[in-house]
Amino acid sequence: KIIELQKGEVEEKNKEILDSIQYAKRLQEAILPPTKLVKEWLPQSFILYKPKDIVAGDFYWMESVKDWIYFAAADCTGHGVPGAMVSVVCSNALSVAVLDEGKIKPSEILDRTRELVIERFGRSEKEINDGMDISLCALNYKTGKMQWAGANNPLWIIRSGGEEVEVIVGDQQPIGMYSEKDIFHNHELKIQKGDSIYI
Repeated sequence: KIIELQKGEVEEKNKEILDSIQYAKRLQEAILPPTKLVKEWLPQSFILYKPKDIVAGDFYWMESVKDWIYFAAADCTGHGVPGAMVSVVCSNALSVAVLDEGKIKPSEILDRTRELVIERFGRSEKEINDGMDISLCALNYKTGKMQWAGANNPLWIIRSGGEEVEVIVGDQQPIGMYSEKDIFHNHELKIQKGDSIYI
């Protein structure tokens, strides 16, 4: 009888936890750009998003301002529920830097996003060193020019008709607390019709 009672309690708790995480998944999905919008802004794009857990520390992000489309793939520290919480903070910081503060260059966006993330986690009485690695592109859809910056993550380009993979390495520092903080570097890229970009 005791074992049956304990089994029932465990099953009930497990259901409560899974229900809570499933709801958290719906909330996390709300920060991801909808597929319809992605296809509208970048019609020849695709997204491979396969979280290991129900919720994830990885996310993709996209915004459009004037003639620019900003898009990024990010990997936050942690996975599961902690990673998902960090992803919400980092995604919000990116949006604030671009939409509220008008940062234009990817390097400036990353610099400001790092400040916002450190500021947010710095409010805690306990030391929090979480953050993210990211690859961030800015594409001007009128001129075809592209800018890029990365934090520990690269950009891969396969040129039209080519077979070689061109790798552009990001700055070797995360978005978050880091002992050797430096500014992020902006890369201006010549992109031609038929080139493939992977982040």
